[in-house]
Amino acid sequence: MAGAGGGGNDIQWCFSQVKGAVDDDVAEADIISTVEFNHSGELLATGDKGGRVVIFQQEQENKIQSLSRGEYNVYSTFQSHEPEFDYLKSLEIEEKINKIRWLPQKNAAQFLLSTNDKTIKLWKISERDKRPEGYNLKEEDGRYRDPSTVTTLRVPVLRPMDLMVEASPRRIFANAHTYHINSISSNSDYETYLSADDLRINLWHLEITDRSFNIVDIKPANMEELTEVITAAEFHPNSCNTFVYSSSKGTIRLCDMRASALCDRHSKLFEEPEDPSNRSFFSEIISSISDVKFSHSGRYMMTRDYLSVKIWDLNMENRPVETYQVHEYLRSKLCSLYENDCIFDKFECCWNGSDSVVMTGSYNNFFRMFDRNTKRDITLEASRENNKPRTVLKPRKVCASGKRKKDEISVDSLDFNKKILHTAWHPKENIIAVATTNNLYIFQDKVN
Repeated sequence: MAGAGGGGNDIQWCFSQVKGAVDDDVAEADIISTVEFNHSGELLATGDKGGRVVIFQQEQENKIQSLSRGEYNVYSTFQSHEPEFDYLKSLEIEEKINKIRWLPQKNAAQFLLSTNDKTIKLWKISERDKRPEGYNLKEEDGRYRDPSTVTTLRVPVLRPMDLMVEASPRRIFANAHTYHINSISSNSDYETYLSADDLRINLWHLEITDRSFNIVDIKPANMEELTEVITAAEFHPNSCNTFVYSSSKGTIRLCDMRASALCDRHSKLFEEPEDPSNRSFFSEIISSISDVKFSHSGRYMMTRDYLSVKIWDLNMENRPVETYQVHEYLRSKLCSLYENDCIFDKFECCWNGSDSVVMTGSYNNFFRMFDRNTKRDITLEASRENNKPRTVLKPRKVCASGKRKKDEISVDSLDFNKKILHTAWHPKENIIAVATTNNLYIFQDKVN
């Protein structure tokens, strides 16, 4: 098998680009914390622990050539969040970007939402390639002229200039979350979005910053009775009244905002009964859902827990329709993964454009793809060793126990400090972005 891809055809994945420094010494601020394509796939945004957002743009001219769909080059970089201090609680608020979500494009400008632990910002990214000249009351260098010296009236004209990309904060949505924000999701009505923290979900209007509606609140009256937290939340891609949120207990609740203003009573509860034979001390930790994503069609949703990816049909609540083991060979290593805190890593997952393949990350800079039609899967590695453009990625295999074959990697030699938590798939093409610590790898399918 050459690889998992779209439409049942085998795809050979090739190296395309890598962004970021080569140094082994990684500055904390440079660690990538989120990756997101926009709705057309032309722009790719990353956020990092230093509060910066870097946007890459796909080169247009190469799109015509069949051999290479344009490379992604830096389009705009800006500081989205700064470190803050909450004086009331004596807490530092990190600048780290937790999530970026693009809004559907309505005009020439692009808009995105970015959030750290407490504050969400709406950014406008726009281009300027003309500048006005020939003012009556201003010199070209900006100094004001004495009105008495103006004897003729000029009509200002627009002159071409070098392209400038400007990022400006249009709205700041603050002071609505007591706990750390883990998710933001824009609604299909183009007007509202939700933000979720550990215990509450708020609904915002994009034009209104001074108030939001609390739509889910699972905070118990006595915090000692707290048994679960919200881990992720997302709006349905087509139905503007429907959203889901996942919990640390491995359940997913689907809510309908038409039912009541406060959606504490869910419409559907998706939960798989636990296999008693797999019960262990770590069962509750590894069943915690780290990510939930609706398919583009809106028929399915995908959840990621520590060891697996599950696909749920929205019409069937009692069990997933598909379950894919991401790194089952780690089940015997859970004790050491608990001791080094890796068991709490939050892996994300994503769909390809046609919902036929899903992708998620693993350790040792491995990432996994599962073809839903052929039921085949593949493990690939993001590594600088294959960094010649159009180099085909070789499938990797991990040997769980017993005799190791020549091409296999032993579980004991996996590097748990190298992990792929954040991945993104181009909405229309077989182009993927994979974040490894401080590097962003871009791979694409091989075009013959």
